[in-house]
Amino acid sequence: MRLFHPPSASWPTETIVPLVPPGESAIGDGAETMALPLTAVDTAVGYRAEDDDITRSTRADLRLWRLPGWLADWAELCKFRLTSLVLYTVVIGYVCGLAWQGNLSWNGENKPPVDLGSGLWWTLLGTALLAAGASVLNQYLERDLDARMVRTQRRPLPTGRVRAESALAGGVVLALAGLGVLALATPPITAWLGAATLAIYLGVYTPLKTRSTFNTLVGAVAGALPPLIGWSAASGGVDWPAGSLFLIQFLWQFPHFWSIAWLYREDYARAGMQMVPVLDQSGRMTGRLLVNHCLVLVPASFSPVLTGLGGTRYLVAAVVLGAAFLLTAWWFLLQPDRRRARLVLWASLIYLPVLLTILAFDAMAMGE
Repeated sequence: MRLFHPPSASWPTETIVPLVPPGESAIGDGAETMALPLTAVDTAVGYRAEDDDITRSTRADLRLWRLPGWLADWAELCKFRLTSLVLYTVVIGYVCGLAWQGNLSWNGENKPPVDLGSGLWWTLLGTALLAAGASVLNQYLERDLDARMVRTQRRPLPTGRVRAESALAGGVVLALAGLGVLALATPPITAWLGAATLAIYLGVYTPLKTRSTFNTLVGAVAGALPPLIGWSAASGGVDWPAGSLFLIQFLWQFPHFWSIAWLYREDYARAGMQMVPVLDQSGRMTGRLLVNHCLVLVPASFSPVLTGLGGTRYLVAAVVLGAAFLLTAWWFLLQPDRRRARLVLWASLIYLPVLLTILAFDAMAMGE
């Protein structure tokens, strides 16, 4: 199945009209800038920089916490709030890996065991450092592109609040520290998965964004690796049921990210980003992509049942959540507009964490 068309082939050629006036959020009111990867996705270890556009400004949150200006700038560069989404999928992978090995289940009083093992905390620390480093380095590499886009012009590097050399040095230190923690405190395969995620994200996906629409496919691979990082840390390897976690998170990123790309297609075009929805002024092509990929995602979400990782409760949840997600994509296809694109985006943000949470609990129940 072809996920993308070559940039010169089938993109619409209409003139793009402004979508989001400066200062207006594409996801509701009240946000100065949009600050969320993630992809979606994007992965700073599983989080993509574009996904900075999903939540309210991180900097606004940091001001509420009364952090000093320089510290707030670095916290914004590290995307601490968004890194937590990556860490959550690592936890899901870790829990499912333990449950699959029979080392984690509900006890007789229907309460979860208290001790998940110190390995989880070392895994989270290493992944958090790696994610922060990847985020900083991504913004260093894309500082000129960020300066062209309305929603990213006020980031620390384009505004000069953080010097480029400082960001480069800090990003390298954070990434190496994260890899070091994973190498010393987790199984070797976990560190290799972390290194692979970093390499794909910074070495392939980031430069590909201005060259080919296939960047979304590459980014989705990196974005689907965090659950495997968690699983491998728990079990010492990647058992075949872990593939279902990778598959779900991989496929989920396409409708999630394309809804963002269509909302911000003018900004992406200004920066020269090669995204399928960028020149899709009508939204019809994007709508078809959303529906088609949801149609693939829904049956793929049943795969944990086939591998024995999930049971009936998870299957029911997958059907209900998948149908609701597909419905929002279909609604956008019927009449593409910003309101419906935002609905698809928010549906994606609800779908994945809820689905994975139910799977983790069901995996523990199956492990009794």
